[in-house]
Amino acid sequence: MAAVLPAFLPAPPGNRLDIGPLTIHYYGLMIMLAVVAGVQFAERRWAGRGGEPRDISSIALWAVPGGLVGARIYHVITDPELFQGRWLHVFAIWEGGLGIPGGIVGGVLAGAWAARRRSLPVPALLDVVAPALPLAQAIGRVGNWFNQELFGRPSRLPWALHVDLAYRPAGFTRIATFQPTFAYEALWNLGLIGVLLLVERRVRLEPGRLFAVYVGGYALGRAWVEELRIDPANRIAGLRVNEWISLIAIVGASIVLSRGRPRPDPAGGSTADAPDPHARTDR
Repeated sequence: MAAVLPAFLPAPPGNRLDIGPLTIHYYGLMIMLAVVAGVQFAERRWAGRGGEPRDISSIALWAVPGGLVGARIYHVITDPELFQGRWLHVFAIWEGGLGIPGGIVGGVLAGAWAARRRSLPVPALLDVVAPALPLAQAIGRVGNWFNQELFGRPSRLPWALHVDLAYRPAGFTRIATFQPTFAYEALWNLGLIGVLLLVERRVRLEPGRLFAVYVGGYALGRAWVEELRIDPANRIAGLRVNEWISLIAIVGASIVLSRGRPRPDPAGGSTADAPDPHARTDR
């Protein structure tokens, strides 16, 4: 029997922690930590623009559930065959299965609605959360490691991921190490944070345009990561559905950015002057 190659990323010890009658699913725990980190980062950015941190937490009460619902709906719509005969598992999000594109749309729609209720400037808020979202996404991707899911092609690279036999897809049961695509996406997101902060510092953009940079930047990384993945996925004209969504997002973000007029900011300040964050009716 061939020896298993040592992997830089070992398989996790499990995907849950049982404490008496209490069960903690690591996937859900990582999602919770991702939300907390993202909200806190956005609060600091909003406070730096003269806003009140509680604005962000109030909006997050709507945006986070909206994002989770949107992410789950996207996953179910794009992979309905996974729930045939077991439709109650649609609600078992701790098992994995949150589509980030749907999460972005659902979270933005719910957050924009909540912001308008408080008479807050939506474009400025989108720019505030632009680097907070990839931070949350990077943390959330660690949950995929605990669930041993969303890995890529077989690999013998030093940083390949060891996957337990029970989680290997059909046809790959005799292969132990794979590309850790979820980790690639997490690292891409962390790099995207740096790019967004640099663009914000160096280029004066109209409100809302930094969020377009985030959408385009994330979609670009997601497109090449999708190409490495081997988990079952529906395809259109040979491309995975998520690849098509990424291409659409890249084109859309490019159109939005081309309509703006970015220019160097010699003062090294933030993006274009945002509307007064205090200009609202309710406090």
